[in-house]
Amino acid sequence: MSEPINDKAIKPKYIRRKWSSIKGENSWTMFKVISEFVDGFEVLNEIGPCVSVFGSARTKPSDKNYKLAVDIARRLTEEGFGVITGGGPGIMEAGNKGAALYGGISVGLNINLPHEQSSNQYIDPDKNVNHRYFFIRKVLFVKYAQAFVALPGGFGTMDELFEVLTLIQTKKISPVPVILVGTEFWTGLKEWIRSIMYERFGNINEVDLDLMPIVDDEEEVIRIITEFYSGDRGDRLKPNYEL
Repeated sequence: MSEPINDKAIKPKYIRRKWSSIKGENSWTMFKVISEFVDGFEVLNEIGPCVSVFGSARTKPSDKNYKLAVDIARRLTEEGFGVITGGGPGIMEAGNKGAALYGGISVGLNINLPHEQSSNQYIDPDKNVNHRYFFIRKVLFVKYAQAFVALPGGFGTMDELFEVLTLIQTKKISPVPVILVGTEFWTGLKEWIRSIMYERFGNINEVDLDLMPIVDDEEEVIRIITEFYSGDRGDRLKPNYEL
């Protein structure tokens, strides 16, 4: 027996009219996207080797992770790397601060959000790139970074982290260090990935577990990055042109 017709259901003609009305808007969106990519490429093509630092915008300057992010950025600067962050407060500000105070390149990929996001004061004025679209911002995060350092954060940090891991796993970008900072914060997640995602369901390979070492201080971060780029691997210090 067929179900009764719902008179309140949306009619196909209505759907077609609504869809037709946004075609022009989609065309203009394409030009906005291209323009945003071009602006970002023009700025970041000149910055040299960098490391992207992720983490919560809600982390206060008094927090130990804020101070650790400053130290990590300082040490990266001493090793000749610039620092790329999301340009906002919290861990992002700490990363830019550590680079700026010690004479390093300090890049901010800011995005317009309804709350909590505004450019921090430690970004180089000519390297403060504003974004409308998250996906463009993430492309720039990945394309111009030779390593990724993730401190404790929320959904945005997880989004950025797993995007990088997916791109490495699927060989869409060259392998680069992805370092999780904070045993207390990250251990539970990595154990879930190991025991559930890998051992129980087999949704990743065992080698994928090696993509994200967990460390607790700035010297361990520097050791992993410098060892990765030692010898002939130094030739890898260039943008990921596949993106």
